[in-house]
Amino acid sequence: MVLDQLYTKAKLNREQAQKMLVDIASGTLTEAQVASLLTVFIMRPISVHELRGFRDALLEMAIPFDLRGREAIDIVGTGGDGKNTFNISTTASFIVAGAGYSVCKHGNHGVSSICGSSSVLEHLGVQFTNSPDQLNRSLDAAGICFLHAPKFHPSMAKVAPIRRQLKVKTFFNYLGPLVNPAQPRYRFYGVFSRELARLYKYVLEEETSDYSIIYSLDGYDEVSLTGDTLLLNAQGQKLLSPKDFGRSVLSPVNIEGGKDIASSAGILLSILENTAQAGHRDVALANAALAIQLMQPDFSLEACMAQAEESLDSGAAYRALTAFIQINKK
Repeated sequence: MVLDQLYTKAKLNREQAQKMLVDIASGTLTEAQVASLLTVFIMRPISVHELRGFRDALLEMAIPFDLRGREAIDIVGTGGDGKNTFNISTTASFIVAGAGYSVCKHGNHGVSSICGSSSVLEHLGVQFTNSPDQLNRSLDAAGICFLHAPKFHPSMAKVAPIRRQLKVKTFFNYLGPLVNPAQPRYRFYGVFSRELARLYKYVLEEETSDYSIIYSLDGYDEVSLTGDTLLLNAQGQKLLSPKDFGRSVLSPVNIEGGKDIASSAGILLSILENTAQAGHRDVALANAALAIQLMQPDFSLEACMAQAEESLDSGAAYRALTAFIQINKK
Protein backbone atom coordinates (compact mmCIF):
# COMPACT_ATOMS: atom_id res chain seq x y z
CA MET A 1 0.00 0.00 0.00
CA VAL A 2 1.42 3.36 -1.04
CA LEU A 3 0.30 4.93 2.25
CA ASP A 4 2.59 2.61 4.20
CA GLN A 5 5.48 3.66 2.00
CA LEU A 6 4.72 7.35 2.42
CA TYR A 7 4.31 7.06 6.19
CA THR A 8 7.92 5.85 6.38
CA LYS A 9 8.92 9.09 4.62
CA ALA A 10 9.90 7.21 1.46
CA LYS A 11 9.59 8.98 -1.90
CA LEU A 12 7.60 7.57 -4.80
CA ASN A 13 9.15 7.02 -8.20
CA ARG A 14 7.43 8.43 -11.30
CA GLU A 15 5.45 5.26 -12.05
CA GLN A 16 4.27 4.87 -8.45
CA ALA A 17 3.13 8.49 -8.33
CA GLN A 18 1.23 8.08 -11.57
CA LYS A 19 -0.53 4.95 -10.28
CA MET A 20 -1.43 6.72 -7.04
CA LEU A 21 -3.29 9.45 -8.95
CA VAL A 22 -5.06 6.87 -11.12
CA ASP A 23 -6.15 5.00 -7.97
CA ILE A 24 -7.51 8.23 -6.48
CA ALA A 25 -9.43 9.02 -9.67
CA SER A 26 -10.85 5.51 -10.03
CA GLY A 27 -12.30 5.52 -6.52
CA THR A 28 -10.04 2.70 -5.38
CA LEU A 29 -9.15 4.72 -2.27
CA THR A 30 -11.56 5.93 0.40
CA GLU A 31 -12.03 9.63 1.19
CA ALA A 32 -10.08 9.12 4.40
CA GLN A 33 -7.19 7.56 2.50
CA VAL A 34 -7.21 10.38 -0.06
CA ALA A 35 -7.18 13.01 2.68
CA SER A 36 -4.31 11.18 4.34
CA LEU A 37 -2.33 11.10 1.09
CA LEU A 38 -2.86 14.81 0.56
CA THR A 39 -1.75 15.48 4.11
CA VAL A 40 1.52 13.59 3.62
CA PHE A 41 2.53 16.03 0.89
CA ILE A 42 1.58 18.99 3.07
CA MET A 43 4.01 17.71 5.70
CA ARG A 44 6.97 17.17 3.37
CA PRO A 45 8.22 18.53 0.02
CA ILE A 46 7.17 16.81 -3.17
CA SER A 47 9.97 15.33 -5.30
CA VAL A 48 10.47 16.00 -9.00
CA HIS A 49 9.73 12.31 -9.81
CA GLU A 50 6.46 12.51 -7.86
CA LEU A 51 5.46 15.75 -9.57
CA ARG A 52 6.17 14.26 -12.99
CA GLY A 53 4.21 11.11 -12.16
CA PHE A 54 1.18 13.02 -10.88
CA ARG A 55 1.29 15.22 -13.98
CA ASP A 56 1.55 12.19 -16.28
CA ALA A 57 -1.57 10.70 -14.72
CA LEU A 58 -3.68 13.85 -14.97
CA LEU A 59 -2.72 14.50 -18.59
CA GLU A 60 -3.35 10.86 -19.48
CA MET A 61 -6.88 11.03 -17.98
CA ALA A 62 -7.71 14.53 -19.25
CA ILE A 63 -10.10 15.37 -22.07
CA PRO A 64 -7.75 16.76 -24.76
CA PHE A 65 -8.18 20.06 -26.58
CA ASP A 66 -6.58 20.72 -29.97
CA LEU A 67 -5.45 24.31 -30.57
CA ARG A 68 -5.44 23.63 -34.32
CA GLY A 69 -1.95 24.91 -34.88
CA ARG A 70 -2.20 28.09 -32.82
CA GLU A 71 0.91 29.08 -30.88
CA ALA A 72 -0.91 30.02 -27.72
CA ILE A 73 0.21 30.86 -24.19
CA ASP A 74 -1.12 29.83 -20.80
CA ILE A 75 -0.74 32.43 -18.03
CA VAL A 76 -1.50 30.90 -14.66
CA GLY A 77 -0.34 30.79 -11.07
CA THR A 78 -0.42 27.94 -8.61
CA GLY A 79 -2.34 29.94 -6.02
CA GLY A 80 -1.72 28.98 -2.45
CA ASP A 81 0.50 31.95 -1.63
CA GLY A 82 -1.93 33.22 1.01
CA LYS A 83 -1.51 36.82 -0.14
CA ASN A 84 -5.11 37.67 -1.11
CA THR A 85 -4.21 39.46 -4.32
CA PHE A 86 -6.70 40.16 -7.08
CA ASN A 87 -6.92 37.80 -10.07
CA ILE A 88 -3.64 38.90 -11.58
CA SER A 89 -3.01 36.12 -14.11
CA THR A 90 -6.60 36.28 -15.37
CA THR A 91 -6.40 40.05 -15.84
CA ALA A 92 -3.00 39.76 -17.51
CA SER A 93 -4.43 37.13 -19.87
CA PHE A 94 -6.94 39.60 -21.30
CA ILE A 95 -4.24 42.25 -21.67
CA VAL A 96 -2.09 39.78 -23.61
CA ALA A 97 -5.08 38.76 -25.76
CA GLY A 98 -5.79 42.43 -26.40
CA ALA A 99 -2.19 42.83 -27.56
CA GLY A 100 -2.86 40.31 -30.33
CA TYR A 101 -1.62 37.02 -28.89
CA SER A 102 -3.57 33.77 -28.48
CA VAL A 103 -4.21 32.81 -24.86
CA CYS A 104 -5.37 29.36 -23.77
CA LYS A 105 -5.84 29.75 -20.04
CA HIS A 106 -6.36 26.86 -17.65
CA GLY A 107 -8.04 27.58 -14.31
CA ASN A 108 -10.40 26.59 -11.55
CA HIS A 109 -12.44 27.86 -8.64
CA GLY A 110 -10.47 28.98 -5.61
CA VAL A 111 -9.70 26.19 -3.16
CA SER A 112 -7.19 27.83 -0.84
CA SER A 113 -8.16 31.38 -1.89
CA ILE A 114 -11.30 33.53 -1.92
CA CYS A 115 -11.68 33.76 -5.67
CA GLY A 116 -10.07 31.60 -8.35
CA SER A 117 -10.05 32.46 -12.05
CA SER A 118 -13.14 30.33 -12.69
CA SER A 119 -14.96 32.08 -9.85
CA VAL A 120 -14.42 35.57 -11.21
CA LEU A 121 -15.27 34.61 -14.80
CA GLU A 122 -18.41 32.79 -13.73
CA HIS A 123 -19.47 35.90 -11.81
CA LEU A 124 -19.08 37.89 -15.03
CA GLY A 125 -21.56 35.59 -16.77
CA VAL A 126 -19.30 32.99 -18.36
CA GLN A 127 -20.49 29.44 -18.83
CA PHE A 128 -17.70 26.89 -19.06
CA THR A 129 -17.45 24.33 -21.84
CA ASN A 130 -15.17 21.66 -23.22
CA SER A 131 -16.59 21.98 -26.73
CA PRO A 132 -13.63 22.29 -29.14
CA ASP A 133 -15.68 24.30 -31.62
CA GLN A 134 -16.80 26.86 -29.05
CA LEU A 135 -13.34 27.18 -27.52
CA ASN A 136 -11.84 27.80 -30.94
CA ARG A 137 -14.56 30.34 -31.74
CA SER A 138 -13.60 32.09 -28.51
CA LEU A 139 -9.97 32.19 -29.64
CA ASP A 140 -11.03 33.58 -33.03
CA ALA A 141 -13.34 36.25 -31.62
CA ALA A 142 -11.55 37.27 -28.43
CA GLY A 143 -8.01 35.93 -28.70
CA ILE A 144 -8.56 33.88 -25.56
CA CYS A 145 -10.28 30.71 -24.43
CA PHE A 146 -10.67 29.35 -20.93
CA LEU A 147 -10.31 25.70 -19.94
CA HIS A 148 -12.18 25.22 -16.67
CA ALA A 149 -10.29 22.37 -15.02
CA PRO A 150 -13.29 20.25 -13.91
CA LYS A 151 -14.57 20.20 -17.51
CA PHE A 152 -11.30 18.64 -18.67
CA HIS A 153 -10.30 16.64 -15.62
CA PRO A 154 -13.54 14.84 -14.64
CA SER A 155 -11.46 12.13 -13.00
CA MET A 156 -10.65 14.56 -10.21
CA ALA A 157 -14.28 15.08 -9.19
CA LYS A 158 -13.81 12.84 -6.15
CA VAL A 159 -10.94 14.99 -4.88
CA ALA A 160 -12.56 18.42 -5.13
CA PRO A 161 -14.78 18.19 -2.01
CA ILE A 162 -11.88 16.82 0.04
CA ARG A 163 -9.66 19.73 -1.04
CA ARG A 164 -12.40 22.20 -0.13
CA GLN A 165 -12.75 20.64 3.32
CA LEU A 166 -9.00 20.74 3.95
CA LYS A 167 -8.86 24.47 2.98
CA VAL A 168 -5.08 24.39 2.56
CA LYS A 169 -2.86 24.11 -0.49
CA THR A 170 -2.09 20.56 -1.55
CA PHE A 171 -0.02 19.07 -4.35
CA PHE A 172 -2.97 19.76 -6.65
CA ASN A 173 -2.03 23.44 -6.36
CA TYR A 174 1.37 22.43 -7.72
CA LEU A 175 -0.20 20.51 -10.60
CA GLY A 176 -2.83 22.98 -11.83
CA PRO A 177 -0.65 25.00 -14.20
CA LEU A 178 1.18 21.93 -15.51
CA VAL A 179 -1.88 20.01 -16.71
CA ASN A 180 -3.47 22.33 -19.26
CA PRO A 181 -5.06 19.74 -21.61
CA ALA A 182 -4.07 21.78 -24.68
CA GLN A 183 -0.40 21.88 -23.64
CA PRO A 184 0.09 25.22 -25.43
CA ARG A 185 3.52 26.08 -26.78
CA TYR A 186 4.19 28.89 -24.32
CA ARG A 187 3.89 28.38 -20.55
CA PHE A 188 4.01 31.35 -18.17
CA TYR A 189 3.68 30.06 -14.62
CA GLY A 190 3.73 31.72 -11.24
CA VAL A 191 4.65 29.67 -8.17
CA PHE A 192 4.54 30.32 -4.41
CA SER A 193 8.03 29.16 -3.42
CA ARG A 194 11.59 29.08 -4.70
CA GLU A 195 11.67 25.29 -4.27
CA LEU A 196 8.57 24.85 -6.42
CA ALA A 197 10.10 27.12 -9.06
CA ARG A 198 13.09 24.78 -9.19
CA LEU A 199 10.83 21.71 -9.49
CA TYR A 200 8.84 23.32 -12.29
CA LYS A 201 12.05 24.04 -14.18
CA TYR A 202 13.09 20.38 -13.94
CA VAL A 203 9.69 19.23 -15.22
CA LEU A 204 9.37 21.76 -18.05
CA GLU A 205 12.90 21.57 -19.42
CA GLU A 206 12.20 17.91 -20.20
CA GLU A 207 9.87 18.92 -23.02
CA THR A 208 10.08 22.61 -23.97
CA SER A 209 12.24 25.70 -23.95
CA ASP A 210 9.29 28.08 -24.25
CA TYR A 211 8.54 28.62 -20.58
CA SER A 212 8.92 31.24 -17.88
CA ILE A 213 8.51 30.59 -14.16
CA ILE A 214 8.17 33.49 -11.74
CA TYR A 215 8.29 33.78 -7.99
CA SER A 216 8.35 37.01 -6.00
CA LEU A 217 10.90 36.70 -3.23
CA ASP A 218 8.42 37.94 -0.64
CA GLY A 219 6.11 35.01 -1.38
CA TYR A 220 3.79 35.99 -4.22
CA ASP A 221 3.10 33.60 -7.10
CA GLU A 222 3.28 36.44 -9.61
CA VAL A 223 5.23 39.63 -10.29
CA SER A 224 4.01 41.67 -7.34
CA LEU A 225 6.22 44.78 -7.69
CA THR A 226 6.48 44.68 -3.88
CA GLY A 227 10.12 43.56 -4.25
CA ASP A 228 12.32 41.48 -6.52
CA THR A 229 10.97 38.65 -8.66
CA LEU A 230 12.88 35.51 -9.57
CA LEU A 231 12.53 34.58 -13.25
CA LEU A 232 13.55 31.10 -14.41
CA ASN A 233 13.56 30.10 -18.06
CA ALA A 234 15.55 28.02 -20.53
CA GLN A 235 18.34 30.60 -20.45
CA GLY A 236 18.82 30.32 -16.68
CA GLN A 237 17.57 32.60 -13.94
CA LYS A 238 17.70 36.25 -12.96
CA LEU A 239 16.18 38.72 -10.54
CA LEU A 240 13.90 41.49 -11.77
CA SER A 241 13.20 44.57 -9.69
CA PRO A 242 10.21 46.92 -10.03
CA LYS A 243 12.63 49.36 -11.68
CA ASP A 244 13.14 46.88 -14.54
CA PHE A 245 9.45 47.35 -15.33
CA GLY A 246 9.75 51.11 -15.05
CA ARG A 247 7.79 51.12 -11.80
CA SER A 248 8.31 51.99 -8.14
CA VAL A 249 8.12 49.47 -5.30
CA LEU A 250 4.54 48.87 -4.18
CA SER A 251 3.18 48.16 -0.73
CA PRO A 252 1.25 44.88 -0.36
CA VAL A 253 -1.89 46.90 0.38
CA ASN A 254 -1.69 48.33 -3.16
CA ILE A 255 -2.37 44.94 -4.75
CA GLU A 256 -4.87 43.39 -2.37
CA GLY A 257 -7.82 41.57 -3.87
CA GLY A 258 -11.48 41.83 -3.06
CA LYS A 259 -13.14 40.48 0.05
CA ASP A 260 -15.49 38.34 -2.03
CA ILE A 261 -16.02 37.22 -5.62
CA ALA A 262 -18.06 40.28 -6.59
CA SER A 263 -15.42 42.76 -5.44
CA SER A 264 -12.67 40.67 -7.06
CA ALA A 265 -14.56 40.83 -10.35
CA GLY A 266 -14.89 44.56 -9.86
CA ILE A 267 -11.11 44.94 -9.63
CA LEU A 268 -10.59 42.96 -12.84
CA LEU A 269 -13.17 45.10 -14.63
CA SER A 270 -11.67 48.35 -13.36
CA ILE A 271 -8.25 47.40 -14.71
CA LEU A 272 -9.53 46.39 -18.14
CA GLU A 273 -11.78 49.46 -18.28
CA ASN A 274 -8.67 51.49 -17.45
CA THR A 275 -10.14 53.07 -14.32
CA ALA A 276 -8.17 51.11 -11.69
CA GLN A 277 -5.84 52.39 -9.02
CA ALA A 278 -2.21 52.52 -10.15
CA GLY A 279 -1.04 49.51 -8.11
CA HIS A 280 -3.57 47.11 -9.58
CA ARG A 281 -2.90 48.39 -13.10
CA ASP A 282 0.88 48.23 -12.81
CA VAL A 283 0.99 44.68 -11.47
CA ALA A 284 -1.32 43.43 -14.24
CA LEU A 285 0.85 45.18 -16.83
CA ALA A 286 4.08 43.76 -15.42
CA ASN A 287 2.82 40.19 -15.59
CA ALA A 288 1.40 40.71 -19.07
CA ALA A 289 4.70 42.20 -20.25
CA LEU A 290 6.74 39.23 -19.06
CA ALA A 291 4.28 36.87 -20.76
CA ILE A 292 4.65 38.83 -24.00
CA GLN A 293 8.43 38.72 -23.70
CA LEU A 294 8.28 34.91 -23.46
CA MET A 295 6.69 34.92 -26.92
CA GLN A 296 8.87 37.77 -28.18
CA PRO A 297 12.30 37.06 -26.68
CA ASP A 298 14.02 39.63 -28.90
CA PHE A 299 11.87 42.43 -27.46
CA SER A 300 13.09 44.42 -24.48
CA LEU A 301 11.00 44.37 -21.32
CA GLU A 302 10.35 48.07 -21.91
CA ALA A 303 8.92 47.28 -25.36
CA CYS A 304 6.75 44.53 -23.91
CA MET A 305 5.44 46.90 -21.22
CA ALA A 306 4.57 49.33 -24.01
CA GLN A 307 2.59 46.62 -25.83
CA ALA A 308 0.71 45.77 -22.64
CA GLU A 309 -0.03 49.44 -21.94
CA GLU A 310 -1.29 49.93 -25.49
CA SER A 311 -3.64 46.97 -25.03
CA LEU A 312 -5.17 48.66 -21.99
CA ASP A 313 -5.10 52.26 -23.18
CA SER A 314 -6.61 51.46 -26.60
CA GLY A 315 -9.46 49.46 -25.05
CA ALA A 316 -8.29 46.28 -26.80
CA ALA A 317 -7.99 44.35 -23.54
CA TYR A 318 -11.52 45.32 -22.52
CA ARG A 319 -12.84 44.39 -25.97
CA ALA A 320 -11.17 40.98 -25.59
CA LEU A 321 -13.06 40.53 -22.32
CA THR A 322 -16.43 41.60 -23.72
CA ALA A 323 -16.01 39.39 -26.81
CA PHE A 324 -15.00 36.49 -24.57
CA ILE A 325 -18.08 36.92 -22.36
CA GLN A 326 -20.36 37.24 -25.39
CA ILE A 327 -19.08 33.98 -26.92
CA ASN A 328 -19.18 32.11 -23.60
CA LYS A 329 -22.20 33.64 -21.85
CA LYS A 330 -24.68 31.57 -19.89
